[in-house]
Amino acid sequence: MENELGLVPEQHGLTRTLKDLFAGAMGGIAQVVLGQPFDIVKVRLQTTQQYSGALDAAAKIYANEGAMSFYKGTLTPLIGIGACVSVQFGGFHYARRAFEAQNTQKYGRPDLSYGQYYAAGASAGLANTILSSPIEHIRIRLQTQPHGANRLYNGPIDCMKKLSVLGGLYRGTAVTVFREAQAYGVWFTSFEYLMNADAKRNKIQRSDISTLKVALYGGLAGEALWLSSYPFDVIKSKMQSDGFGQSQKYKSMRDCFAQTWRAEGAGGFWRGIGPTLLRAMPVSAGTFATAEVVMRLIS
Repeated sequence: MENELGLVPEQHGLTRTLKDLFAGAMGGIAQVVLGQPFDIVKVRLQTTQQYSGALDAAAKIYANEGAMSFYKGTLTPLIGIGACVSVQFGGFHYARRAFEAQNTQKYGRPDLSYGQYYAAGASAGLANTILSSPIEHIRIRLQTQPHGANRLYNGPIDCMKKLSVLGGLYRGTAVTVFREAQAYGVWFTSFEYLMNADAKRNKIQRSDISTLKVALYGGLAGEALWLSSYPFDVIKSKMQSDGFGQSQKYKSMRDCFAQTWRAEGAGGFWRGIGPTLLRAMPVSAGTFATAEVVMRLIS
């Protein structure tokens, strides 16, 4: 039975949202498993000057800390990123359906403009910030702490407790807001553009696009995400690995931008972009492909 908008009520209700959340969670788990080794190299390059490049960082991490060190801090993102991607997909599709209903009432058709796709993605990113800011802060602290007996935290729970005592659990949230809105606005818009263009070009339904193509388009969207938001991510990593009290280097997001520019120039905002883009393709491809497969199975 259809409502006055010509939409099946279930598609606009709680069941649809729960399916979007579940598919996003599965995509998030795939994202962490595929991307964590690349991520630790990226964070080390962003927060220290001791490596000459990505390969040097990876080789030294392996030699000094062992193979399992590439999965340092994995428990937090495995649980947390699953929740984050769940919110991203759930939030995006909820906003998308709201735009579709609005467009149907106003124009007699549900098609979204790409500005609306961006707004839906950005709103999902903003909703995600409340989760992603502390989760990523804990992950970065665990990834950048000294190895062995000198480590500062015994695990994610211990790290969360110590950061909470210092009042710094949500440090870097302001720049995270900018990064999340821009990143996920571009991420979803890029993916939707590629999917819509394929369906139009081949005169097929989106659901008929192969999983391999979904993965390819998801991977390309991942590249667009990072190219559009990477400087914000660098500042976030610097602030979330900074000291406390007398050892705190950055007073604010603006101060961090200024100090990075003075010390490193424009290149400082792109340090670590190589492994990030290398990671983005398989990680984003796996996220969208997994979410798409799950959605087709449970729809």
